[in-house]
Formats: sequence, structure tokens, C-alpha cells
Amino acid sequence: VDSIELFSGGNAMTASINIKKIGLESAIIGKIGNDSFGDFLESCLVKAGVETKGLSRDNNAQTSTSVLFSDKDGERTFFHCVGANGTFSLDDVNWDIVDDSKIVFVTGTYLLNTFDGKQTVEFLKKCKEKGKITALDVCWDSKGKWGELLNDAMPYIDIFMPSIDEAKMIAGKEEPEEMAEVFFERGVKKVVIKLGKDGCYVRESKDSEGIVIPSYNVKAIDTTGAGDSFCSGFLSAYAKGKSFLECAQFANATGAHNVMAKGATTGIKSYEEILEFIQNN
Repeated sequence: VDSIELFSGGNAMTASINIKKIGLESAIIGKIGNDSFGDFLESCLVKAGVETKGLSRDNNAQTSTSVLFSDKDGERTFFHCVGANGTFSLDDVNWDIVDDSKIVFVTGTYLLNTFDGKQTVEFLKKCKEKGKITALDVCWDSKGKWGELLNDAMPYIDIFMPSIDEAKMIAGKEEPEEMAEVFFERGVKKVVIKLGKDGCYVRESKDSEGIVIPSYNVKAIDTTGAGDSFCSGFLSAYAKGKSFLECAQFANATGAHNVMAKGATTGIKSYEEILEFIQNN
């Protein structure tokens, strides 16, 4: 092989670092093991300037870790150990961080064995009671429960951000328009579906039309964290008060920066640099 390298990764980890790199304040709530990988991840967060007081340690579980094989076209194969992500629970949530935040992004659903389902519902409901904007993204559900784990949480999700493959499984539909209808019926307020190299499908409300925003034509080196980077860009622009379509465009550009470099956070630039990329492309 050409190289063996160690990178930070994981949905919340990637999103929190990327949002900080774009230029906004971010904090992470999550759990790591009391091991060398946990030390490494925490050091990455601290170096990036992410608030880490919501990070807890589990002495009985290892840090969630993946071995990833990336081919010459940027496609990936994962071997994943769930580790401490599986023991993370509502009891681990630092509510002071939620209180200080404008947007609360739950990501990694279907890999959070304890937090998935009822605890996610309870968490999101409490966030809405506190007046927070809520967003949620999912991973592939290898257990096949899909909507069974998520349907009850949907009334408390302001921005639902699945990838197309997960959206098909959750909604039981083939086209983004049909998927969005299902999500709106289940209570989601806004729908963003990541379409990979084809960009994204966005629909701001049940009464608005859905629009596909095309992606940028760049050479993909590594697609690790592309979806998380897309979400990072979208939520950063949303926090800055940009329109829904501007958020989608900025998200596509952030995802493009991600795939042009190895690692989940390496290629992400500042808000101004990404805007310049949009203007020039």
C-alpha cells in the first residue's frame, strides 16, 4: 500500500472540527475510551479549538475506531468497532453545552446503540423545549431497524439530513421527492438529502418545492467524512442566516473541499475561502 496514516474521524468529531475550521464556535458531546485512541482524538479536538467539556471517558469500552481502506478512486471499505459510542447515553449529556448552543446536531444515529431510539427522542424533545434548532444525520443501520428507531424522533427534528441510500431505507421510497413527503408526514420540518456526486436535494417546508443543487466538479482523493463535511457546511451557513439554497450550495462546496484531501477534516477551509471557491466555480 502507498501509506498507512492515523486520522480523527467519526460523525460528531468531524462536524465539530470542520465547523470550527469554517470559523464558528463548536462544542462536542460524546464518549471515548480511556485509551491511546481516546487521547489522540481529544488532542485533535483541543488543537482545533473545539470545546471538549462535554466529552466523557468510559473505562470499560475502547474508543470507537475504524480501519479504512481507500482505493485510487476514493471509494472506501470500513472495518468498524463501535466501542464507547455504543455506551454513550442520555446520562452523559452535558446540558450546559446545549444551553449555550444555537444549533444542536445529533449525528451518528444507528451507531449509538444505547442512545438510539427512546433516548434520542427524549434528548431532541428537551432541546426543542429549550428553544434550540435541531438537526439530525444517520449512518447505515446494519441492524435493519431504520424508521422503527427514528420515527418517534422526527417531530422534534428541524433539519433532517440523511444520505440518499439511508433515506431510501427509512422512507421506503425511491425518489427524493417521495422520501421528503414521508419525512414531512412524520413530523420533520425541513429536508436535506445528500446525493453524493450529484449534489443534494433540499426542500425547506412541506408547502415548498424540492430542488436539486448540483455538486462541484473536483478530483476526489478520499471521500471519508464527505457527508459530515456537507452537514458542517450547511449548518455553518444556516447559523450565519443564509437562505436554504445558499446553505445547500455552501454545503456542496464544503463537501468538495473534503474529498480533495485525505482525512475527514484535512481539506476544510475558512468560510471566506469556501465562498471564494463558490464564486470561482
